[in-house]
Amino acid sequence: MIKGVKSSDITAVINKIPVEKRNLVKEISVDMANNMEKAASESFKRASIVTDRFHVAKLVNEAVQEIRIRYRWEAIEEENNLIKKSKETGVKYETITFENGDTKKQLLARSRYLLFKSSSKWTTSQKKRADILFREYPDIEKAYELSMMFRNIYELAKSKNEAERLFLVWYKKVIENDYPAFITASQSILNHKEHILNFFINRTTNALAETFNSKIKAFRASFRGVRDLSFFLYRVSLIFA
Repeated sequence: MIKGVKSSDITAVINKIPVEKRNLVKEISVDMANNMEKAASESFKRASIVTDRFHVAKLVNEAVQEIRIRYRWEAIEEENNLIKKSKETGVKYETITFENGDTKKQLLARSRYLLFKSSSKWTTSQKKRADILFREYPDIEKAYELSMMFRNIYELAKSKNEAERLFLVWYKKVIENDYPAFITASQSILNHKEHILNFFINRTTNALAETFNSKIKAFRASFRGVRDLSFFLYRVSLIFA
């Protein structure tokens, strides 16, 4: 365990390991944080640095959600204005709903999770909601298609060269659609392109490390203020079982 996230603090600890042993490391999976990439490359000079696929996918997913959230705030503002107008005119405000029972505001709020999933995994209600969402908001449909196109690169590419070709095709689509959130995400991906493409050599992820890290966080959260040692050890056994 290393306290802090500065690359200098990390390398100061890791470099206590003899260089002969560090040179045996062939591959390191990291997130998109520059400090982690720097620490890994400085301490393990012979290792290939791999940017974890799930952190890259998260960035693209967040670009989709940014567009959905923007429309949701517009829907909330629109509803507020209509309610204000009804109070001023004395005409009762009537909430308009779509065929699935959602209001515009609810449609945009409840569509969050379906946009993370492939359409083949949608439930019947999610499919109905997606049909309405994409009909009312074509921009969200295009953004969703861009995210699924990006996800498919990881599923379809069999080599580093093929992945690079598919990334370029995806990037051209992003430029064509010109969504600011996707432009920002794609630029970040281009900045980390070399390490992202290294994934397609051995398809390495840091999923196990992330799972263990989540358990450590749960461990810390569960024992704040706990003083009874027997209860403490019992809870530890449950979390790490």
